[in-house]
Amino acid sequence: MKATINNWRFVILLSLTLGLAPFVPEPHIWGKIKWIAGGAKGMGALDWFDFVYHGIPWVLLIRLSYLQFTGKLPKEVKE
Repeated sequence: MKATINNWRFVILLSLTLGLAPFVPEPHIWGKIKWIAGGAKGMGALDWFDFVYHGIPWVLLIRLSYLQFTGKLPKEVKE
């Protein structure tokens, strides 16, 4: 599992597919972020779950970038 969440190709692919889907009319996560920034009025539990579901790939990408930048990423997974 650790090798999967530290794999650049997997995390980028996950961010570009699950993190942005559906793509039309705008990326889903972007619509949720705008909704939350607007006060999150009318958001139910399912909407929050959906936000977390589409946000996890981006959190993994930010985490992996941080580990790479600070040099804490194990050498065997940097490839």
